[in-house]
Amino acid sequence: MRGLPVADLSNNGSAMATPWLTIIGIGEDGVAGLGDEAKRLIETAPVVFGGSRHIELAAPLISGERQVWQSPFEKSVEAILARRGDAVVVLASGDPFLFGVGATLARRIDKREMRTIPAPSAFSLAASRLGWALQEVATISLHGRPLDLIRPHLQPGTRVLALTSDEDGAKAIAGLLTENGFGQSQLTVLEALGGAQERVSRHVAAGFALEKIHSLNICAVEVVADADARVLPLASGLDDRLFEHDGQITKREVRALTVSTLAPRKGELLWDIGAGSGSIAIEWMLRDTAMRAIAIEASPERAARIGRNAARFGVPGLAIVEGQAPDALRGLLQPDAIFIGGGGSELGVMDAAIASLRPGGRLVANAVTVEMEAVILAHHARLGGSLIRIDIARALPVGSMTGWRPAMPVTQWCWIKAGLDQVQEDRS
Repeated sequence: MRGLPVADLSNNGSAMATPWLTIIGIGEDGVAGLGDEAKRLIETAPVVFGGSRHIELAAPLISGERQVWQSPFEKSVEAILARRGDAVVVLASGDPFLFGVGATLARRIDKREMRTIPAPSAFSLAASRLGWALQEVATISLHGRPLDLIRPHLQPGTRVLALTSDEDGAKAIAGLLTENGFGQSQLTVLEALGGAQERVSRHVAAGFALEKIHSLNICAVEVVADADARVLPLASGLDDRLFEHDGQITKREVRALTVSTLAPRKGELLWDIGAGSGSIAIEWMLRDTAMRAIAIEASPERAARIGRNAARFGVPGLAIVEGQAPDALRGLLQPDAIFIGGGGSELGVMDAAIASLRPGGRLVANAVTVEMEAVILAHHARLGGSLIRIDIARALPVGSMTGWRPAMPVTQWCWIKAGLDQVQEDRS
């Protein structure tokens, strides 16, 4: 579920602490935008790696071997690693460490072996053209990524800078805005920033009709929400009506308490067992862009529904495993937290979840049936943890008047697995 492996520095001796790899950011102005040091390094490099556009921009300076990125990109990474210790130059767009090749290479190469000469990023150039304070703007790369990632940023009054993949990106963004009640948003398309073909044009999303857009573009969105716009509140416990479901959903109030009890921490992985509509996993992932989740669901129909919900909430990275727990849990990445909402009373599910949870991880299980409650109470008696009872009543019409109608009560068990230090202490 991650990208390339974490840096393997086992072969890095003190001799390799001297930088041999130079990553140089280059803009659309090409050689003219480079400093003297960057020019000298490109001129003297035995080999220069980069995209075909980068190589073309720097062509007047390159005297050594030219290596255009291969597909898959990992092949080029291996080619760079094979030249470890020799002088290598890599050309990148703008800032190599902002959604760029620099971060990818840093996963495999010690930072002491690299030096970087960055150029302004597309975000910096766009903010300067618009007069926007970059620290107050939501920035997102949609380059080679799902368009749905922009959805959580669509808050009234928000400014968004979205890097696109190609000439069709701006039109796709305008369409998404319009379809979701943000058609009056202002959409500024900034093309080929810093180069001779630079163009900046302003549009209303609902009436977007710009043609022949340069493939290198970034879109600036000033979000305007219609009365019926699909705005995703920032609080936990989103309205049930925002989800597509067949009734198999952790209801809003219980969901808010459940996500709070799961206590998400940046970058953690959640297993949502018996995911139903995927609401718990989706709200977990909405807490931060670094959050990860796997939804395990036995019903093919519900699994497909989870995928649609994930896209509409802007978390298309939610992994979905179609299968019945506990068998479907085998081989999955070890979770930091587990939620059991459906199927927890089935033989072996709770024990498999407990065994899979990493030390220090949290398990939260909700019960609405007496069978599931019996499982929860038994595990609480054996392992401890905390129990709460959630009783909610809603005011609903009773004839011409109003009365309270209680929902089914929910018993919630929360248990934290002993950390490695606690396990060692107990064994001693």
